[in-house]
Amino acid sequence: MSAKAIREYHGKKMLGKWLSDCADGGLNTLEQRCVQITDQCQHQADYFEQLASENPWLLDTPLVVKPDQLIKRRGKAGLLAINKSWAEVQDWVNERVGRETQVERVSGILETFIVEPFVAHDQSDEYYICIQSHREADEFLFHHEGGVDVGDVDAKAVRLSVSVGSDCTTEMITEALLMNVPEARKPQLAHFLLALFRLFRELHFVYLEINPLVVMDDKIAVLDLAAKIDETANFLVGHKWGDIDFPPAFGRAAFPEEQYIADLDAKTGASLKLTILNHAGRIWTMVAGGGASVVYADTIADLGYGTELANYGEYSGAPNEQQTFNYAKTILGLMTRVKDPRGKVLIIGGGIANFTDVASTFKGIISALKAYQEELRDGNVSIWVRRGGPNYQEGLRQMREVGQQINVPMHVYGPETHIVAIVPVALGVKDGSSLPEFDQEVEETKPLPSRSSFNTTPEEEPELPVEQGASGAADSEDAQHDGMVAAASAAAEATAAHNVITSSASTRCFVYGLQNRAVQGMLDFDYMCKRDEPSVAAMIYPFTGNHYIKFYWGTSEVLMPCYASMAEAVEKHQDVTFLVNFASFRSVYPSVMEALGYSDRLKTIAIIAEGVPEGQTREMIRVANEKNVGIIGPATVGGIKPGCFRIGNTGGMLDNIVMSKLYRPGSVAYVSKSGGMSNELNNLISRNSDGVCEGVAIGGDRYPGSRFMDHLLRYQDNPEVKMMVLLGEVGGTDEYEVCEAVQSGRITKPIIAWCIGTCASIFPYEVQFGHAGACARGNSETAAAKNAALKEAGVHVPDTFADIGEKIKEVFDKLVAEGKIVEREEPPVPKMPMDFNWAKRLGLVRKPANFISSISDDRGEELKYAGMPISEVFSEDLGIGGALSLLWFRRRLPAYATKFIEMILMVTADHGPAVAGAHNTIVTARAGKDLISSLTSGLLTIGPRFGGALDEAARMFTKASDENVDAGFFVTDMKKKGKLIMGIGHRIKSLDNPDKRVVIIKEYAQAHFGSNDILNFALKVEQVTTRKKSNLILNVDGCIAVCFVDMLRSCGAFTPTEVAELIDLGCLNGLFVLGRSIGFIGHYLDQNRLKQPLYRHPWDDISYITES
Repeated sequence: MSAKAIREYHGKKMLGKWLSDCADGGLNTLEQRCVQITDQCQHQADYFEQLASENPWLLDTPLVVKPDQLIKRRGKAGLLAINKSWAEVQDWVNERVGRETQVERVSGILETFIVEPFVAHDQSDEYYICIQSHREADEFLFHHEGGVDVGDVDAKAVRLSVSVGSDCTTEMITEALLMNVPEARKPQLAHFLLALFRLFRELHFVYLEINPLVVMDDKIAVLDLAAKIDETANFLVGHKWGDIDFPPAFGRAAFPEEQYIADLDAKTGASLKLTILNHAGRIWTMVAGGGASVVYADTIADLGYGTELANYGEYSGAPNEQQTFNYAKTILGLMTRVKDPRGKVLIIGGGIANFTDVASTFKGIISALKAYQEELRDGNVSIWVRRGGPNYQEGLRQMREVGQQINVPMHVYGPETHIVAIVPVALGVKDGSSLPEFDQEVEETKPLPSRSSFNTTPEEEPELPVEQGASGAADSEDAQHDGMVAAASAAAEATAAHNVITSSASTRCFVYGLQNRAVQGMLDFDYMCKRDEPSVAAMIYPFTGNHYIKFYWGTSEVLMPCYASMAEAVEKHQDVTFLVNFASFRSVYPSVMEALGYSDRLKTIAIIAEGVPEGQTREMIRVANEKNVGIIGPATVGGIKPGCFRIGNTGGMLDNIVMSKLYRPGSVAYVSKSGGMSNELNNLISRNSDGVCEGVAIGGDRYPGSRFMDHLLRYQDNPEVKMMVLLGEVGGTDEYEVCEAVQSGRITKPIIAWCIGTCASIFPYEVQFGHAGACARGNSETAAAKNAALKEAGVHVPDTFADIGEKIKEVFDKLVAEGKIVEREEPPVPKMPMDFNWAKRLGLVRKPANFISSISDDRGEELKYAGMPISEVFSEDLGIGGALSLLWFRRRLPAYATKFIEMILMVTADHGPAVAGAHNTIVTARAGKDLISSLTSGLLTIGPRFGGALDEAARMFTKASDENVDAGFFVTDMKKKGKLIMGIGHRIKSLDNPDKRVVIIKEYAQAHFGSNDILNFALKVEQVTTRKKSNLILNVDGCIAVCFVDMLRSCGAFTPTEVAELIDLGCLNGLFVLGRSIGFIGHYLDQNRLKQPLYRHPWDDISYITES
């Protein structure tokens, strides 16, 4: 949704701040004084006083005040107050704010106002100016008499078009626009309009209207302003726009849920859209795909239920489980908020997905349905599901099961059902008995839908030489394939004059971007179509060096080169003519412009990215036209030439390619704006004719690189194509070119056409549909007007979109009856190996995992530690001790236990530079080694004599304590066995000079642990050993060991067996290693910070023993 209306306040702020930068010599500084008043004034006592304090000019300046909510003709509606004092402005606003107001046929609440200085002037000082963008130019509309009574400016205004890529001059403006302006004002006005035009382009406006523009001898003032900007250009100029918002059309309440979904949409590469039309409406939709969302809304409106349609929106682009959950719960929350005695209907619909895993996206929806199951039952909601695409069988199975689990009526349908066939049944308009619901067992056993044959004209029918013998069938099949390839090549030659080149079985391409899944899908399609070599010659990815990527060619593995440089790729693969560009919306422009530099070789470019700024798109189109390069997109899934070439993910998974018979050519070619609906057309055409000859989704943006006519003319000139299908939509005028071509005889082949978006007429305000270009800018751009014009021109137009399949069948059967299409034998369905990962996801195969992990999971929306999302780890402030307990022990420990873990890490962090580990770290650091090497050097010294006594001390003391061994006997017995008592003894510390670390740990354990059995036993042992020698105390290792065992045993999280297992696994030594690593790293940093030289041990500290 690129063109977004902005408030007058924000538009004037932009002009006031940036216009002078766009003017020659820094002229045209506009009045920048204006303030915005919101409905906050109702709730904040000192609102107006604070506003006046920040803007003191309000107190002594005559003012103008008016609502700032995209309301047209405010003056005629009595919503304008002029030449008022600040006190009068306050009274005027207070009388209106928060109250419902009728403006023409729309009623809404006034919430936002703009206040600015009053400009006294004469009627003769008022002018009208509008600048708007078009595909190939930006256009001025100017009238020398502006103001509220300007009238029909389309008829009155003089115009000046400035081509994309060209600049404007004051001379051009003066000559074309200012002929009725007084001579004295022409220079001033021309310079202003030039600066305005430059700002229009630089800040990516798509529409800017000022009426009136007041011109006086000493200044120019913008009185009323209406503007739209290209939202997708935010990453380019958002810093210049400032903190703006995009208000809803007046009369449509703004819901916080809409903003919530908009925020989600901004944070993901997927598409999430929501518009509330009637929050109390009975019919709610949750539709996958921009085009599909429109046809569902159309069908609901066509059936007479448009006023009961509650929402419009769509989710697409493979959102993950968490995103679909958030989207679905938002809709379910809104839907169940207001009950309807008749019950409510939820339609979870969508076309046949190209690449989205249907089961995966349904998981989020299923979770939301479970969360709202009680509200759904209380609201008497019935749910109707229709979907197709990758893994749709599993997704529909899960949907059917959840309906049974939550006891909510749910009806589930697959791609064998027309996309909108569920709507009249759901609304009770039609009996659903003839509409079979999805049944997985039946789905897995039923034959693929197909006609008994496919066709060609008699003169094109290839001779298929068949040799006798066992190889005859295979030879026949190969010859059939060769005939198709020859026909495709001949068709490509016949359409070579067009910018977009018709693909053949020898077309090869580059894929820009690391889109391995799409490339593998293209290679699988190639193999299925029996191409001699893959259609993808190489990949281009500028962010890594040259390398190779492994793909499958059938069951064999092949290496595909990936180049960092487009120049190198073009140089090494001189047979490539096509570029499939998967670059993001941020980087697609420079990559396409670079590709256009190789226009002698690259003849067609497909741009997949959505959200490309219109200014960049128009410049790409301009350069491409100059160089005779065809562009498909932006915002497209691509296109497909059955039996020859596939762009990216077009056609979906292999099962859908087989179902829609896209592995061999048919007789029907289509062109669509919607990528998602292109798969629906593949399905419809295959079920009602002999199949698709070629199909292209040109993209849903306002200015697609190639238009309907570009492709329809190719199809007209292609002898393989016998009939055509056009799926247009509301917005734009390209369909009228088709009308002219049919009426003039340039197109003679039959066309079945339909423009989606007919529901727009039921809304009293403007609604932006799923695609950026799906918004009418006048009556002629409505879907209804275009459908009527197409029908009048002689195009086959069904009554509704639901009837398009029948219309295709009607025209196809007529061509067969007339002999223009002659059927021929259907080739065998090609067999393709299934990718193991996909087969595993479908539950068809199983394989033991190479690794098992039970402590963390990074597969979902966010990382989880032992099942706890990382966000909860932080929100509940578990700290490093809590994180360690989750990752080491797979459970959450009490707060006192996690604090004790952190205490251990602190007391073991360091013990000075003289100990073995620190010494080794320092020596290694001074040898110039890196941090990891130095740390490792220190860690390798940890063992029985340094820091590694914790585990053994824990085992010794625990065993003796559990066996009720007397402390004195324990010491004597260990002496007899010749064993050291681990955890006893210190080099310098004693009872009289205690180790503070031991004191801290001991006192904390005694204060917080439920039991101190092992500690108490160790202290008894200490009493025995210190009688022999004062430094044979319980040292820090021993104290940590015995207290840690007590903590594990008394915290209630472990059984005695689990505690013993943890000790045996070495977790105590792990704590020492983790803690001491802190100190070792500190020593490494310290030595490098002090720039210490290579260490050499002094010779006088070494006893040299030499044999005489």
